[in-house]
Formats: sequence, C-alpha cells, structure tokens
Amino acid sequence: MGPADPAWWAQRYRTRGDDVGDRVAAGTPVVGVVGADVPVELVEAAGAVPVRLTGDPGPPSAEARHVLGAAVDAPTLTLLTRLLGGSAAGLAGLVVSRDCQSSLAMFYALRELRRLDPWRGLPPVHLLDLLHLPRASTTAYDTAEVLRLADVLTGWTGRAPLGPDAPAGALADALRPARALRERLLLVQQRRRAAEPTVTGSLALHVHGVVSTVPAAEAVELLDALLAADLPALSAGRRVFLTGSVQDHDAHYAALEDAGWHVAGEDHDRGDLALTVQVPAEPTAGALALARQRRGPASPTASVPDRAAWTTAEAARCGAHVVLSLVRAHDEAPGWDVPAQRRALAACGVPLVTLVGQPHRTAPADLLAALAAPAVAA
Repeated sequence: MGPADPAWWAQRYRTRGDDVGDRVAAGTPVVGVVGADVPVELVEAAGAVPVRLTGDPGPPSAEARHVLGAAVDAPTLTLLTRLLGGSAAGLAGLVVSRDCQSSLAMFYALRELRRLDPWRGLPPVHLLDLLHLPRASTTAYDTAEVLRLADVLTGWTGRAPLGPDAPAGALADALRPARALRERLLLVQQRRRAAEPTVTGSLALHVHGVVSTVPAAEAVELLDALLAADLPALSAGRRVFLTGSVQDHDAHYAALEDAGWHVAGEDHDRGDLALTVQVPAEPTAGALALARQRRGPASPTASVPDRAAWTTAEAARCGAHVVLSLVRAHDEAPGWDVPAQRRALAACGVPLVTLVGQPHRTAPADLLAALAAPAVAA
C-alpha cells in the first residue's frame, strides 16, 4: 500500500505528525504550527520542517482543562493535552497564529507554563498576529510580523530565512515546491468537484492533513503518485457542503459518506479554504504577508457578509444540494454566520441545515437526522 491508494492516506492521516522524533533524530529541525496563518514557506527557508499540529477527538486531559478552563473549543483542549503529554518533545519551537481566541489562549498558557516550569521540556513558543483587513496599513503590520517571525526562526534553527544573513535563494527555493504543491491540491479539488468525482471528501481531508505535516517537496511526490492513480468514479449521490467549525478529524466525513452523501467541499482551513492562500512569486516578507492577508474568509477573522458570500459561491461551485453548518460548543464565531448564510443560500435554492453547540464528535445519527429534514429532501 502506497500513496496511490486512498487507504494509505487514511492511515497516514491518523498518524500525521508522529514522525517528528525521526526527523529530529536525522538532524532536521521541526517547527510546530498552530493555525492557518503561519507562512510555512518561511519555516522551510529557515531549514526546518513545518508540522501543523492537531489534537485528538478523544476527551481532553484534566490538566488541559485546568490550564485553559472548560469553556474552550475542544480541538484546542485536545491539542494542549497532546503537547502536555509529551508530543512537543523535540520541536525546535512552536508558532501559534492568532486566528481565533482559543489559539491565543493556548499561546498564553504555553508561554506561562514554560516560565513556571522550564524543566518540563515545552518548546519555545511564538505568537504570529496577522490581520486580514484590505488595507495598506494591515499589509505593513503583517509584513512586520513576518519579519519578526523570521528573526525568531533564525534563533531556533540557526539559519536565517530572510535578510543579508540568509543563504542565497533560501526563500525562493522554498516557494517553488510550495507553488507546485498548491497546483496539485487544486487538481485534487477538481477531481472531487467533478460531475463524476474520483476523490471523496474524506480523501481530500486526509490529503490536506498529511501534506501539512511534511516538507512541500515530499508532499508533491506523494500527490503525484495519487494523481497518477486510476481511481474509480464515485456512485452518484447527493452532495453536501460543510461550513461551521474547522474539522480536525474525519469522523463526520466518514459518517456522511457511509450514508451515501458526497462531501463535495468545505469552507474551513483544513480543507478547501487553505487553497485560497496564493503562494507568492516574490521571495519577500511583504509578499508572504500579503498572501495570508488575502486568504479566503474564515469565521473568526472575516465579516459575516463576506463569509455568507463565500460559502454560497463555493457551495454552488461544488454543485451542493445542501449545506450543513456544524458548529461546536465554545466555537461561537461560525454560529454568527448562520443567518446571513441561510439568506444567501436560500436565494440560490440551497437549504442550510444547522447543528449548533456540538461536541467534538457529533453522533452520526444526529448528522443524518438533520439531513433528513423535509427542506433537504425537497
């Protein structure tokens, strides 16, 4: 079994990030990434492997709950559980992007834990505060933030990714495979959205999860093998588009697909929303900052009208018969989008089904009951 087989991606997805120790033992620094705003090309230019971290859809530890409190989005609690349990061992550092309040809370908690208990072995942590307003002042602020991150990475890895001390062409060399990777991810998206799709929603989710934990050049080779495979067309089924909270596990996709639905797309940053980040051609801090500033709208950082327009347009491109908004407890921002999303989708004749206040894993029966509503069946 290899990367031409969807089962390989499913297995690798469940163990993504587990090879940090092997990379470190081989002499390659690894930098943990939390959130969607971190310019991973800059991390690679600093000579490190960027690994986007994830929690576990199991229950968080009592210590994580004690540190952050119970009123925090479940993925943040489970990620902190893993970090406190030793999964951060070997990381050269951890970059947390301020893309939601839960991530910000985790940054402050980790910074304080390092101060209070330096023998615990937690890595140094850095907050990257990128903004997304369409203003020149925002671009200037974000550029300064990227330059500050470059200095931090230099201290962690001993290799400057930018500036006069950087190896010649370091950032340009990192941008090339990143562009190639995005091109291949767009091909995966096309095959998922096709009239006769050969890529399931689960496979697409697995692909996004795996490639966010390996160097871009390695990810390109893996995707080339998948794209060269002769995958069978899926049987015709109803198409659902997911909105709401970011999905950091595949249980909901699997439950929907087991019931005959095709998860044709989503608007969260562990899926199709990640493809809105254009990889710049210019190897500068300003170009990296602008690429993240202009990424597609996420609930915690974008206006409600922008989110509604984006969800509606993407659902239409996917040929969705219904949009399912799955919003976890303590993840309030996606719930604010619902009224405007419902109005915009109704104007296109697409029903919106909502499940709000959900646990980390929604029961399959609840998912299917929501999609069995009369408005959806019509």
